[in-house]
Amino acid sequence: MPRGFFITFEGLDGSGKTTQLKRLASWMQKRGMVPLVTRQPGGTATGDRIRELLLDSRSGSLAPLAELAMMFADRAQAIAEVIEPALAAGKTVLCDRFTDSTEAYQGGGRELGSLPVLEMHRVICGSLQPDLTLLLLPSLEASLERARRRNDRVAAQSGKDENRFESEKEAFYCRVWKKYREIARRDAERVICIEGDLTIDEVHEQVVEAVAMRISEASRV
Repeated sequence: MPRGFFITFEGLDGSGKTTQLKRLASWMQKRGMVPLVTRQPGGTATGDRIRELLLDSRSGSLAPLAELAMMFADRAQAIAEVIEPALAAGKTVLCDRFTDSTEAYQGGGRELGSLPVLEMHRVICGSLQPDLTLLLLPSLEASLERARRRNDRVAAQSGKDENRFESEKEAFYCRVWKKYREIARRDAERVICIEGDLTIDEVHEQVVEAVAMRISEASRV
């Protein structure tokens, strides 16, 4: 059986990546493809518990290296339990965040640098890399405003507090933004960057175009 196709969505919180992932999943389902949809941190019972610790504002004193280690603990479980079995079964996997997020947020935002993140990726993830990464980069201001508004709404509705990263200063997010741009330049063949304050439909059109082209290319190999 041919190996499946691994697609990740990246970007700042509030960039619209989760919305676009869901729209892509719907687009694929209408065409007879049934992707497996997951997220990081989270996506497994263990990962959801790690997610609570990582995103809860009460974890504000978490050391950057502890944060890095927890991100990869979540990733190791997700690969073993969800991602690798699905790819081995020939499924398309759509994942909300992967190692690029860790490199951007912990490597860039927390100023740990790319090297420890990439070394952890080598040890934990081995040769597993996304076949395609869709990086959404609307303006920094728009992303942060949407993320904070969304998290306040979720907290009011469910009581869940996932605001720890949104409470960071703008300088933190500038570093994350710059690191994402660095990743996109370095891995230009894998990463498709969709920039600007576009409408949801405009972004979806670019996402679908990129995915259709990559899947077509992969099927000819």
